[in-house]
Amino acid sequence: MITFDDFMKLDIRIGRIESAERVEGTDKLMKLTVNLGSESRQLVAGIAESYTPDSIIGKIIPVLANLEPRVIRGVESQGMILCPSNDLGKPVLLHPEREVPLGAKVK
Repeated sequence: MITFDDFMKLDIRIGRIESAERVEGTDKLMKLTVNLGSESRQLVAGIAESYTPDSIIGKIIPVLANLEPRVIRGVESQGMILCPSNDLGKPVLLHPEREVPLGAKVK
């Protein structure tokens, strides 16, 4: 369990995937460029077994924007996409039901 104050520390924002490519030498990782409205971020996500790069360009997704950057397989990740897994353990992208501005904060 975390406190409400802990939850409020999370900066979850809406972004649009602008580019995507597989991380060389891996089966699961994809390098994404995500537009968060006021800036673009490079993210590494474990979604390559479920999605092709072409199938996710333009998708609107939630991003944890204030996660400390981390180098994964030689690629810096400047945040994390948020998605649940299906019954097979495969990630499923989340999308807002209606249009919202890029960079909108998820509360």
